[in-house]
Amino acid sequence: QVQLVESGGGLVQAGGSLRLSCAASGSIFRINDMAWYRQAPGNQRELVATITRGGSTNYADSVKARFTISRDNAKNTVTLQMNSLKPEDTAVYYCNANIVLAVTMYGGDYWGKGTLVTVSS
Repeated sequence: QVQLVESGGGLVQAGGSLRLSCAASGSIFRINDMAWYRQAPGNQRELVATITRGGSTNYADSVKARFTISRDNAKNTVTLQMNSLKPEDTAVYYCNANIVLAVTMYGGDYWGKGTLVTVSS
């Protein structure tokens, strides 16, 4: 089994910063793409940022130049540095990873349970 566990959410004032982390554990052979999604109340889950195993990144237009995604392949972790936060960034943030399992070599998408980020105005 594989687990993704997020940490780092909380309450911050507009203009502030937060750093989210996600650690994958379990019977992992390889982690391919990793990503952060978010879901605000009443909204659909949306993609925030992605990062390939090689480090190529992609961002939603709404977070470009403010958020930075990075990963540590040796530690099976992905982080999201969020700067210049706005009230509209308030959401539950979810970690996502495409993981190939050890032994079975089954590949699939896995999700964390989410961490709440609240940005006050």
